[in-house]
Amino acid sequence: MVGLKPPEVPPTAAMKFISAGMAGCIADLCTFPLDTAKVRLQIQGEVRVPRAVSSVEYRGVLGTLSTMVRTEGPRSLYSGLAAGLQRQMSFASIRIGLYDSVKQLYTPKGAENTGLAARLLAGCTTGAVAVACAQPTDVVKVRFQASGALLDGARRYSGTVDAYRTIAREEGVRGLWRGTLPNIARNAIINCGELVTYDLLKDALLQTRLMADNVPCHFVAAFGAGFCATVVASPVDVVKTRYMNASPGQYRNALSCLLALLMQDGLAGLYKGFIPSFLRLGSWNVVMFVSYEQLQRAAVLARPA
Repeated sequence: MVGLKPPEVPPTAAMKFISAGMAGCIADLCTFPLDTAKVRLQIQGEVRVPRAVSSVEYRGVLGTLSTMVRTEGPRSLYSGLAAGLQRQMSFASIRIGLYDSVKQLYTPKGAENTGLAARLLAGCTTGAVAVACAQPTDVVKVRFQASGALLDGARRYSGTVDAYRTIAREEGVRGLWRGTLPNIARNAIINCGELVTYDLLKDALLQTRLMADNVPCHFVAAFGAGFCATVVASPVDVVKTRYMNASPGQYRNALSCLLALLMQDGLAGLYKGFIPSFLRLGSWNVVMFVSYEQLQRAAVLARPA
């Protein structure tokens, strides 16, 4: 029940980098339908899925998932999974796998403990770098997840590779980096919400000896990190999703997308899809951090003496 024990020798940066990417993929495999439901709820009102006469409306998480299965088939829940896994292998590896190394760079020499400022700076840094590297995979993932909401059930792309090529050809290379700025803002916030909160909660649980360094401790810290990240990041996430999914020329920039959303839905629009966002981000954090901790420990044990 408690998993592998903490190793005597800490994992290397390379071990953390690879373990983070693998843990991100495991978490995506487990929670991808919730992420797709979140995207559909966030773009609802902007684009609609036509049915025979009236438009299909998504109502709640379970309602969205059941509607998608009924109207588009079960495979629609995992539309864009290939791009999602590509994203995690580059994105999670950088923002999570390099967090501890970057945190040490910001920690003053001789300091016994890492301060909050160093943790926040490390979270912002790795989050921004990860977005700059992995943005094209995020754009393609969102396009596939939203594709069932196009009129007449049309599909924009035949596959992941075709999506990269088509976007680059029709929208230019810049199209693959659509929404980079709001995504950097979102992931800097999420990274701080997730990693810093997880870091602090785990340290507090261990220092007060409420829990040992095992799976239950990782579960509790990850759950708290997921909730915190969802609360602070949902407004930026909604804008990012709509802007990435927009057709060329629909919005001048991310700010115009935000203003259009506020005019149409008010402040409540900034938290569209909050429940699936929390269910997805909370469960994703639990699966990812528990997997990440165990993969690191397995890597250390597998290392030749």
